[in-house]
Formats: sequence, C-alpha cells, structure tokens
Amino acid sequence: MAKLPWKHQGEEEEEEERYLEAPTTPTVWYEPLSPPASASVPNGFDRPVRVYADGIYDLFHFGHARALEQAKKLFPNTYLLVGCCNDEITHMYKGKTVMTEEERYESLRHCKWVDEVIPDAPWVLTQDFIDKHHIDYVAHDALPYADASGAGNDVYEFVKAIGKFKETKRTDGVSTSDVIMRILKDYNEYVMRNLARGYSRKDLGVSYEKQLRVNMGITKLREKVKEHQENVGKKLHTVAKNAGMHHSEWVENADRWVAGFLEKFEEGCHIMETAIKDKIQEGLKRQQSKTKDSLLLEEEEES
Repeated sequence: MAKLPWKHQGEEEEEEERYLEAPTTPTVWYEPLSPPASASVPNGFDRPVRVYADGIYDLFHFGHARALEQAKKLFPNTYLLVGCCNDEITHMYKGKTVMTEEERYESLRHCKWVDEVIPDAPWVLTQDFIDKHHIDYVAHDALPYADASGAGNDVYEFVKAIGKFKETKRTDGVSTSDVIMRILKDYNEYVMRNLARGYSRKDLGVSYEKQLRVNMGITKLREKVKEHQENVGKKLHTVAKNAGMHHSEWVENADRWVAGFLEKFEEGCHIMETAIKDKIQEGLKRQQSKTKDSLLLEEEEES
C-alpha cells in the first residue's frame, strides 16, 4: 500500500470531502449462472472438454469466480484448468500485486469451479503449451490484452485465430482495482484501527505512527466531549431542582454556560493538537537532519 503524506487539518477536510463526493460501487447479489444456450458437447468428444482460463487473480473476488463459473459451464462436461502467472512475470508486464503468487494459487484451489491450477502460467499462450496440457478451448473476456512484444498485440490473438477462444463476460461493479481503491479511500481509518490493535509502524508501512496515534487520541477525546454534551441535557432537571431555580430559567442560563465551557474546551483541544503535531514535526525534521549529516559524513570518509 502506498504511503500517504501527513496532511494539515484543512487539507484533511478537503481530502475527506473529495472522497465523500466520489461515487461508491453498490453491492449487487447475483444468482448462479445458467449454462449458455449453445452449450453442447463438441463433435467427436467422448470425454470432458478441457477448458483453460488464465489470469492474475489478485485479491480473488466474486468477479473472478463468476468468470470461472462461466468457463466451467461452457459445456455439459468440462474439466477446467486455471493458469495463474507468477510474481516475476506479473510485476514485469502488469505491476505489483497485493497477494503473492502462492497466495493467489491457493485462493484458486479453493474455488469450486476449478479442477486444476497451473502455476507459473505463461503471459502469452503458445501451441506447445496448449499441446502439453491438452487444452481444447481457452476462456476469457473478449477485451484485447497486450502481449509481451510491446507492439500492443492481443495476448489471445493466436488462440482466436485457430478457433479455440470462448468468450466470458465480466461482472460489472467489482474488480481488483475497485477493491484496492476502496481501501485507499478509507486509508487513515484502517491504519488507525490497526494501530489501536497493536500493529507497529513497520507492520503497516506508516512513516508517521506517532502522529496517527495522536490523531486517534484527539478523535476519542472529541467523541467523549460530544457524549458529555449529550448527557448534560438529561441532568438539567435534577440540577435545577437542587438549585431551587425555575426549570425554564435554569435551561436558558445552563445552555449558555455549557456552550461557553465546551467552546473553551474544544479551543484548548485544538491548541493542544496543534502543539503536539508541531512538536512531532520538529522531532522528525531533527531526525532527518541527523540522518542526512551522517550520510554526508560517511560519503566524505569513503572519498
């Protein structure tokens, strides 16, 4: 997960507003898919049809599962092989994954539609690979995927040309990128929650653990203030009775007293928050300066 820079209060509020304005993806529940109307045993087949589907399958989700369900139901009797690219080739051609190759392989093994997982799958299918695994058809969505040549050729161009390609449909509203964006959208909330559970800065890859912990403390303090404010109203009648004052007279004055107290209290919290953050920033700057001086000294000694 990418590290996000520390933001001042105003910047945090602007960022939060942008997130709140961003459209959210509604959760849609799907019924099990029915085999396509064209599903029938190909001529000359007296055995299961071997269908191959490949991909990265990072953060394995129901969109992946539904694509594999479609592949499994292409024929009345299908043996589904699923190829999954390893980390090296994936990072080279697509980018960094959240899950390791072993985690992605294992996720696929637990999908009920999958009969066999093929690790270290190639980025581009060849006739040798098809022959080696006795593949009859390749299932994937019809969108073109760039091959390894850099010329923008379709990964499945060869398979389509020899008539072994079967199209599956993508599931709208869910993708690995969408899942990652949901996490990034609520990044601070997830980090603070896990810091509270005992995870360290190193575990979470966070540079400003102290600042986040301060933020957590201030958030809890504000919640406590709000709770006390709500409880004040419930106690007004009892206090008015003990004070020997008319209820309406007490309420009129108490509202003003309580509001004044809370205003001063929250102002003090804000001043304290700013002072703590400034102190942390100064400490971090001093630490960075010392690190920089040490590196310069080492360079001078080496030269």
